[in-house]
This record gives sequence, structure tokens and C-alpha cells, in this order.
Amino acid sequence: MNRFSLRIGLVFLLVGMLTGFPTQAQSTVRLYAPASPAPRVQFGLDRLTRALEAADLKIQPRHDAKLSRKGIRVVVGSWDDPRIAALQASQPNLFPKPGKEGFVLHATDGLVVVAGADASGTLYGCLELADRIEQAGGLPETLDVTDQPEMVLRGACIGLQKTTYLPGRKVYEYPYTPETFPWFYDKALWIQYLDQLVANRMNSLYLWNGHPFASLVRLADYPYAVEVDDATFQKNEEMFRFLTEEADKRGIWVIQMFYNILVSKPFAEHHQLETQDRERRIVPVIADYTRKSIAAFVEKYPNVGLLMTLGEAMSWDDDVEWFTKTIIPGVQDGLQALGTTTEPPIVLRGHDTDPETVMEAALPLYKNLYTMHKYNGEALTTYQPRGPWAEVHRALSELGSTHIENVHILANLEPFRYGSPDFIQKSVRAMHEVHGANGLHLYPQASYWDWPYTADAATPRLRQLDRDWIWYEAWARYAWDVHRDRPQEIAYWSDKLGTLYGCGPEGHDILTAYEESGEIAPKLLRRFGITNGNRQTLLLGMTMSQLVNPERWRVWELLYSSDGPEGEKLADYVRKELQGAPHVGETPPQILQEVVAHAQQAVAAIDRAAPAVTKQKEEFARLQNDMHCYEALARFFDAKVKAAMLVLEYGHTRELRCLEAAIPLLEASVRAYEDVVRLTKDTYLYANSMQTAQRRIPISGEDGSNKTWAELLPHYQQELANFKRNVAQLQAPSQEEATADAPVALSPVKVQLLSSDGALYPLQAGQSLFQDEAVPIQQVAPALQALQGVRWSRSTQQKQGTTLRFKTTRPMRVLVGYFDTNDKAFVHPPDLETNANANDRGQAELLLANALEAKGMPPVQLHGYTYPAGTHTLSLSKGLCLVLGFVDPSAAIPNASATLRPETLDQLFD
Repeated sequence: MNRFSLRIGLVFLLVGMLTGFPTQAQSTVRLYAPASPAPRVQFGLDRLTRALEAADLKIQPRHDAKLSRKGIRVVVGSWDDPRIAALQASQPNLFPKPGKEGFVLHATDGLVVVAGADASGTLYGCLELADRIEQAGGLPETLDVTDQPEMVLRGACIGLQKTTYLPGRKVYEYPYTPETFPWFYDKALWIQYLDQLVANRMNSLYLWNGHPFASLVRLADYPYAVEVDDATFQKNEEMFRFLTEEADKRGIWVIQMFYNILVSKPFAEHHQLETQDRERRIVPVIADYTRKSIAAFVEKYPNVGLLMTLGEAMSWDDDVEWFTKTIIPGVQDGLQALGTTTEPPIVLRGHDTDPETVMEAALPLYKNLYTMHKYNGEALTTYQPRGPWAEVHRALSELGSTHIENVHILANLEPFRYGSPDFIQKSVRAMHEVHGANGLHLYPQASYWDWPYTADAATPRLRQLDRDWIWYEAWARYAWDVHRDRPQEIAYWSDKLGTLYGCGPEGHDILTAYEESGEIAPKLLRRFGITNGNRQTLLLGMTMSQLVNPERWRVWELLYSSDGPEGEKLADYVRKELQGAPHVGETPPQILQEVVAHAQQAVAAIDRAAPAVTKQKEEFARLQNDMHCYEALARFFDAKVKAAMLVLEYGHTRELRCLEAAIPLLEASVRAYEDVVRLTKDTYLYANSMQTAQRRIPISGEDGSNKTWAELLPHYQQELANFKRNVAQLQAPSQEEATADAPVALSPVKVQLLSSDGALYPLQAGQSLFQDEAVPIQQVAPALQALQGVRWSRSTQQKQGTTLRFKTTRPMRVLVGYFDTNDKAFVHPPDLETNANANDRGQAELLLANALEAKGMPPVQLHGYTYPAGTHTLSLSKGLCLVLGFVDPSAAIPNASATLRPETLDQLFD
């Protein structure tokens, strides 16, 4: 042996002594694992094997009960595996047993142990070791890791929904077919998605649909209820089995969501019923059909959970009965058919119901119940939740079951990229510490209604799971462990972004851009928005009417009382400023200043990183463009809100200088919006993925319209032109101008009343609103004074509700008055926050405030239901409301109230 060979041998001997790994058979790993592992353990073993082979290590599978004392040995098993038990017996307290889904990684003296608390824990342990092997290029020298998730459930959702309604159908009514959802039948796409979920340590997948049962099960008693042909039905069976089996391999629980009360279209047509009707009480044949559908589903797919919405298509009065006498018995019938008592989990959403009352009635009947509630409504606004919404979360979390946070829709983030790890980590911490939750349900960051695609104008179209990877990974990372050190997290994400874009240390600048831009939409919505619901697309902007007279657009008060730190609405701030009163919490000027600063810092950071980018250049350019879009929108809101503040000041002082000073600001907002149009016209297909009449703000999205910035720009330009014209008229009023806008009375449309209990009456002062009680009208808006209303007895409306049956030979609009009160004795106006059908006849829009005043009653707000020629029934729930006439649906409603108060400020923009 020459000296060179001797030296090399000594080096290898020294390395072996230092690392603890044997010097013999360095390239061979004895992999000890169960002979017949559970599917998810096998998945983990396969992943680990690929990582070892990629590190040039040869795998020698072993199933011996006794471990070899030589070479590199990797032992994989759950806590009850004999080898793991033997190791524990030979070396007591070698490693403590982790909690559910937890694992231990231990490496020393050439022995590597992967021990899971259960099959999922073993899976995650294998994944963790594989990740470390890939990062190090080989097996780590030593390991002593114990880890387990903090949140019990960590899941994402996919909507089997579309951006628009299917012909002849209502919201949520989408059968599972290849024509409607081609991606549902793409197994390769499912594998990619499931692999991403398990890589992020997610353990649940929610499939959202209105009524999935008629696409997945057949009922002997209702064979006509199936909504798909035989070939499609077989495909659906195959895909659902494929999906659930592949998900289980990855430790993922599939959960099927459905709305109530919603039935299949063929079933509804057979029984001459509506597929969904919020005012319909429980019908025996519908209850029987739903119960048997659920039973058949549970029998066919016993390992699939159920997530239900007790609402949007049923009355609160029926929630307890429906859950306890239809839903739960249906599940129990399915279990009985299977001959098992193992209850599949049922998740009850808190949306549009009284979840505490429902759970109180249900828990004695069924134990495996979970609750779910929206985190910030249908948006992302804060990591400092408070108020009544937080109280609901806390109450649900204290019921004793697992409470799940639903990060829902994200209407204020569409369509730009969002990925602020800091905001997300703080939000998950609030879920634990403020809401008491222990589960996460995550919506796509944008384009939920257009899955699997994003809104980007790219060819081929981009997929959400590729574009929005950071959204999924960040939420999953902190759902697993929210107590990660902030400096280390900055380093983690900076390195990840630097690697992705090939820009090294400039990855920190990209992270800065994500985190600065991540504050913009949340702050804007919580301080200036109308709602946290998906009827508002924030990043399309807002009109001056929505800023100076938000009540006309039905402000969702929980946005201000719960979805952010304490602060002031725009009108309150202006009033206090004029009064010299002290301000409280966040103020509009503060938020404007912060948002502009965030946007400028985001643009500066992303532009700094740009020269260093060497990979993913096209995607980086799209991300960079998004940051510039945020900056232009920040300028738009800054100028427009400042203009609105001056208009509100004019409302108090009537000084024209306020309006004159608002003009250049409004002009600046339009110029900023023109920049947004320039940045988006070739880069985005749309802003909002829900492209129906449910979207009302800033402009109606009916029939897929007004979904791009280019479509909105003319509205904002016209708003500016109207404002300039109206200010000029105020500066030099003429007699002609003063009389030109006198309100014109609406002409009535003749209808034939078919309701035997309702009677026509003229809308005039002194007339009573009810047949059985004298409640005289005091004032009527000029527009309504030529109309005839329909009145019922007060007791009938309160005990039975209001049913108007009528026949018309032409299209018309029924005018309905809702009393402006939250009192439960009154019918509340249509609400798109909780009822997706609340605008199917245009009834969600407030047509006229203070339309009528009557003695001892709250003011009346006017809405309208549009109908074609024919015979119709309008059913309203129990409580007091008014039918105030029948008019042509195209007739404009003059904006003059019954109180003859001074003009509203938003008239300045008409």
C-alpha cells in the first residue's frame, strides 16, 4: 500500500468515526419497514426511497424482526410496530411519543429511526426525512427531532362551481359532468394537487357543490332524480373512488360539502317544485329524498366526511329540525346499511344559521361533529379580529368539538398575487388565541369560481396550484406550527424565493414586496369597504356614492365591528374632525398614508430584485406587474377617498369650496385608474371570478359584465363628468336647472291579484298599512304616490308570512317595502351576505331610502322583484313588510324620499 492510499484510508476511517456511520457498505442502506404497511405508510416509504436513491444510496429492503448491528440502518414504523417497541425497550426514554399525526426522527451510530404516533405521523416522518436528505445530499449525521401539528385539521377546498350560472339553473347548481368540469376527470392533475397538499402537510380536502348527491348516487325510490347520464355516472363513481383512495394514501380526508335545502333539477321538475326556495318550509317529499340521498352516499363512501351549510336556501326556523330529523338520520341510515357504528365526521358551518342552538340539539344524537366559521367573512382583512364575530368563534370553540377557521372566498384579494407570510402567520395565531380554533379550511387565493385556472391572460392558462404556491404553503406551514421564530421565517422565505427566481439574496426583496403589498387590500377594505362578502370586488375600485353614502349600499356592520382594529368610518371621521372631537383607533387618513407607503415600498423592493432574476423570468414579470397594479390602486383610493372626505365636509358646511377642491382629487383618481387599466388590459382576463348578479359593488356583474378595469373606467370617467357638471350648476344655478329634476310619479302596471287575503289600497297619507290595525301612512315618496299597494292583516304576516299570488300580461316589477330595523318582528331585506339567491329578481338593490313613513313604524326602504309575463307567487317570510305597487321594470326610481330631506350627497355624481 502506498502512502497516498494509506492517507485516503485514514481519512475515510476518521469520517466514519466522526459521523457515527459505519465505514463498511457506505452506499447501502438497510431499510426496515412493515411487510404490509398501511397505504399512507407505504406512500411515505416510497417518497423516502426516492430521496435515498437520489443521494446515491442503495436500498436493501428488510422485514426482519431483529435489526442488524452493521451498516446504515433506517427503521420506519408506527409506534406499535415491533421494531419501534423493541428500540424503546432496549433504550428507555430514547424518544418521547408525540401526539396525533406526530413523529420522531432519531439518528445516531448509523441507526436512523422514523417513528410515527400513527400512520399519518409515520408518513410525515418519512416526508420530513426525505426533505432533509434532499437538502443535505445524503442522510443527516445526527437527528433528534420530535414534531407534531398544532391544528387538528389542515385543509384546502376546491369548488365544483363556475363563474356563471348554467342555463336554466340557479346558483350552486352544477352537476358533475365532463362538459362542465373537465378537470375533475384529469387524474394527473389530481395527483399533482394531492402531492402538493401532502407536501404542505395538509390532511383534508373539501369539495364544494350545491347538491352533489344526484351526480354520485342512485335512489330506488327516486330513480328520476339523477342529473347525469349513465356513462357520466360511471365516470363519477370511478373518479370519486380514485380521488378518495389517492387522498387516503397521503393522509388526506376528503369531505363533500352541500347546501340546504337544495334538490336536483330532475327531482324538482318531477314534483313541480323549485330546486331551492329560501321561503319554502320543509316539505316531506324533499326531506325523504335528502335523507335517502345522504344514506346512499354514506353507504357508498363511508370514509368521506360531510360539510353542510344549513342555509342560503332555507329558513333559520327549520335549521334544527332539518339537521336533527333529516341530515343526521340520513347518516345513521347509511351506517346501519353498512352494519357499522363508526360515525363519519360531520362539519357544521356557522354560516346563515344559529350554530350554537343547532349543535346543542345535535350533540345528544351524534358525537363526531365539528364546527366551522368564516375567519374574516369572505375576505382577508385583519390578524386582530374582535367584536361579535369573534364571540361566535369563541362560543363554537367552547362546545368541546374541534372548531375550524374558514379562510373564505378572499373577494378583496382577487385577482393579484398574495403571499405575505407575516400576515398569514399572525392570522393563524389569532385563530388560536382570539377565536380558540384548532382547524384550518383554506380557499384558493383567487379565482375560486374558475378552478383550476387563474385570471392571468397567459397561454397556456396558469394554474392556481402553480401560481399561488406561496399562499398554500404559508397557511399550511403555520397551521402546523404557528410559533416559528420571525427572523428564521424571514430567512426561510427569502432563501426559498431567492432559489425559485435564481436571484440569491435578492429573494429578501421579493419577500418584502409580498409582505408590503399584503397589507394593502386588508387595510382598504376594513376601513372603506361596504362588505366583507363577495358582492364587493375591492380591487375594481369603489364609486363616490359608495364612499359618501355607504348606507345606500347596505354596509355589513360586522366588517367594522369585528374585522379589524377599532377605528372610524369615513363619515364619522369627517364629522369628528369638524366638531374637534377626539378620534379613536384607525383613521381614514392614517390608512391612506399607510397604504400608499406599503405600495411604494412593494414596488421599490420588487424593482430592486428584478436585475438579479435568472429563473422563472416570465412569472417574475407577472409578479412585478402585480406590485405596480397595487401601487396604482393605492393612488386611486388615496385620491378618491380624500375627494370623498371633502364631499362629506360639504354635507355639513354647504361650502362650495369643498366640492371645488374635490374635483382635482377625483381627476387624479381617474388618472391612477387609467394606469391600472394600462397594467391589466393585456395581463388579466378578469378581476373577479364570480361573474353573476350577486356581485354588486362597485358595479353589477350581471351576465358576466363589468369584470375588468377597462369596463369600469368609463363609469369612473362619467362619475367625474357628472360631478363637474353638478358643481358647475351649484356655482351658477338657473331656474330651469332648479326645476329640471322634480320627481316624477311612477305609472302603475295593471296586474290581476290571485291572493284572496290581500287587498289593494292607494298609497296616500291617512291610509292604513294593515287590514286589522290602524297604522296610518304619514308621508309617501313622490314617485310612489300614484301607485296602489297590497295590504294584509298584521297578524297574518307575523304568523304565516306574506304570500302574493298574481298574474301579469307583461313584464313588471313588484315594489316591496322593508322596514329599516333589525327587530325580528319585521322581514329583513334580501341579503347577499347569507343568501346567494337574494338577487335572482334584482331584489337586493336598494331602490329608494325612506320611501314611506307611517305612524309608530320604522322608515321604509324600497326594493323590487322583477317578473316576466305570467302567473307568479312571491313568498316572504314571517314578519312585517309592505307591497307598495307594480311598475314597469325599466322605470327609473326618482331619488326623492318621503321625508323630503335635502338631497343625498351621492346625487352629486348622478
